[in-house]
Amino acid sequence: MKRILRTTFLFCLLGGILTFDALAQDALKQKPSPLGLVTYKFEDAYVKVTYSRPHLRGRDAFKENSELAPLGKVWRTGANEATEITLTKDVTLAGKAVPAGTYTIFTIPNEKTWTVILNKDLGQWGAYKYDPEQDFVQFEVPVSEAEESYEPFTIMFDQKNGEVSMQMVWDKTLVTIPIEF
Repeated sequence: MKRILRTTFLFCLLGGILTFDALAQDALKQKPSPLGLVTYKFEDAYVKVTYSRPHLRGRDAFKENSELAPLGKVWRTGANEATEITLTKDVTLAGKAVPAGTYTIFTIPNEKTWTVILNKDLGQWGAYKYDPEQDFVQFEVPVSEAEESYEPFTIMFDQKNGEVSMQMVWDKTLVTIPIEF
């Protein structure tokens, strides 16, 4: 009897190990969103954005029922932890004065405009505990179409004709936020 119980236990243990190994291998196939860090330096100041870069991988973003970034809902503006922006000097973003500091960036994507929100509550995971009472400023920016499609969500800085902007682009959706130092 002991031998049957021991054999049964060993088979169960082996089955559990093989199941765990299969689950672990599946988890490794799910590539985590890589960390993105982009900085723009201007004279003695800089703007730094830290964010995670989700990939489309055949999914839709900025659609009504998108699992990635649905229209009309507060979005963490990336993946994993909410995106953060650090300003080492007072700046103007899309016409709104913003003092030096670090803020969480939330957005509300819509078809023609996005609402960009700078929030004072740092270190948030996603937008699950987003508190509008902590908003420092909100502003609207227009949506345009990117010249090329971007598989990963990308934040970058652009400088043309002496004007600086921060751009958020994913798939063919492009949002540009003017920056004045």
